[in-house]
Amino acid sequence: MNKRKTANLCLALCLALGVTLIPANRLTAQAGEVIATVTGTVRKGTTSDLLLLATPEGNMEIKIDSGTDTSGCKMLLPDRKISVSVSHESDGYLHAVRITNNGQASVATVDSSNTAVVTGTISEKSKDDILFFNTSGGEMELKLDSTTDMSGCKVLVAGKTYSITCARGSDAYMHALSISDASGGVSSSSSGGVAMSNMTPSPDGTVDVSTTWVSGTVDKKTTSDRLFLSTDGGVMEIALDSKTDSRSGIMAVPGRKMAVSVYRGNDACMHASSIVGAKSSVIPTNIATSSTATVTGTVGSKSTENILFLDTPNGEMELKLDAVNSQFGYKILVKGQKVSVTCARGDDAYMHALSITAIR
Repeated sequence: MNKRKTANLCLALCLALGVTLIPANRLTAQAGEVIATVTGTVRKGTTSDLLLLATPEGNMEIKIDSGTDTSGCKMLLPDRKISVSVSHESDGYLHAVRITNNGQASVATVDSSNTAVVTGTISEKSKDDILFFNTSGGEMELKLDSTTDMSGCKVLVAGKTYSITCARGSDAYMHALSISDASGGVSSSSSGGVAMSNMTPSPDGTVDVSTTWVSGTVDKKTTSDRLFLSTDGGVMEIALDSKTDSRSGIMAVPGRKMAVSVYRGNDACMHASSIVGAKSSVIPTNIATSSTATVTGTVGSKSTENILFLDTPNGEMELKLDAVNSQFGYKILVKGQKVSVTCARGDDAYMHALSITAIR
């Protein structure tokens, strides 16, 4: 096996040297003509002009230029697997003719009538279809879809500043609708949160005023109708009412990260239009919804947007929140809140919450 690896590496080096040393007028391939297709993973240090690719045969440097077809893959972030069709040009470099990947299309429905614009830089943590986006108010998780419009940028690379138009999907994630290069700096709001200007009304209400996104962590003073958010600019008191869309951020236990779209109400208080909590990727699970159970208990302090830790008379239960389709009697859940949960078992051996009702 070691001999075979050594032979392959030597062969790759010989080919690379051969391509480099052959005079341009001796090459049979014309400019822009594909001479090979290579597969590998993007290496750290890749820029919008130079792709650093790790392949089984060794590391490659491939130039990206205005003629490169990146419609099949614009996300060139570390460890992402891609395929690149290359040509050899007169400058001695390999040039990317076409870059592709095998990304899966999202199955979520996105509310494109309710959009926001954020500016920031892409984190190296981004992978597959999840984009980690660093803004002045903290880190956001945005999903990339096959329909995301990236005509405004050549490729996406870590550390570069972009402007993203996004909207919430039926899977509770914010989805990127369009991405473009941004020459300006990271936007910010007066309250130290994520600036997402001119957010349109949430589906639960009739908010028709401009809103601003702020982010921070839930403060221990939070109640079922008042969210206290600790931000860089201090603790904000935010009222929750019938117009608040909290489907993407119900778990308001102390220390949890949240982003909130806020506006000033007629009562001079800040009100929440939408709430989005920190949520990790969810793997689809088959759930036996034909066989359900109902349990009662109180919300535990370890609860997150992914898992409800429910304290019951018989002990602590872990209930996944990826299948909740109805919520009654609350906008947010706080530590110690008494709730009734209808749940069913999934093929991952977890119990999954189907509906949650607050008990007063």
